[in-house]
Amino acid sequence: MQGGNIVTQVILPISLAFIMLTLGLALRWADFRRVAVQPKDFFVGAVSQVVLLPLVAFGLVSIWPIEPALAVGVMILAACPGGVTSNLLTHIARGDTALSVSLTAVISVLAVLTLPFIVGFSIVHFMDAASAPKLNVIETIAGVFVITTVPVLLGMMIRHLTPRTAKASERIARHMATVLFILIVFGAIYSERANIVGYFIQAGPVALALNVIMLVLAFAIGALFKLGPAQRTAITLECGLQNSTLAIFVGATLLKNTTMIVPGGIYGLIMFVTAGAYIWGVLRKRPAAAAPA
Repeated sequence: MQGGNIVTQVILPISLAFIMLTLGLALRWADFRRVAVQPKDFFVGAVSQVVLLPLVAFGLVSIWPIEPALAVGVMILAACPGGVTSNLLTHIARGDTALSVSLTAVISVLAVLTLPFIVGFSIVHFMDAASAPKLNVIETIAGVFVITTVPVLLGMMIRHLTPRTAKASERIARHMATVLFILIVFGAIYSERANIVGYFIQAGPVALALNVIMLVLAFAIGALFKLGPAQRTAITLECGLQNSTLAIFVGATLLKNTTMIVPGGIYGLIMFVTAGAYIWGVLRKRPAAAAPA
């Protein structure tokens, strides 16, 4: 087995599963009740991410001069849920962390079905038969389920059965997940180093535009529906911080197309800059006494 195959078929799936396990350690079953208790907050966030985000991405790659495989990569990214990073940065920004976690958890489960549908449509729409990778829908659904949903459920079970152990290990696991995320993003970019300049010129502006547009739209929609500041922050960051690791996994491991992972890698770097600017602006307007422990 070649080194590249080991990375995409073994190391990447294990790393993504660990990152999703970390999300599960932070979840309680009560977080899912939020859907019924505060349906408006959840509904606004879910529609913004599941419906609006892919539509914005599709509009951008339809008008932007971009290579077909990169266009599919952008759509894969748009089909991914938020991740552990969105939950962590929502907490730092003094947003509604429970709402952020609930959105990440539920949309991660929905992604088992929505992601293969969006990816399949994108491949057919943007690529010709000669260059399009074969998408096995059942295999994709199973792969996404095993690598995302199962680890989340396992993490929740660990928290339910051994809450003290889960809480004690959550911080360490979160730091490890962050390091793995950064390594995966840089690894994705490095794997296409020979073409990265040309790909960055094509996909970089699209990734930046998608990120900024969704941050602005999510914030505006939250204000339109008169959500509280903490809820607006959670939804804004949830729509502006996608699970780039999952996007890279789908492109590299399930579709075996390294070009498609480039948008996810670029986006994974850009989103920290834009989210950091947003958080800085939010924290400037809030009193210091409201800072989290």
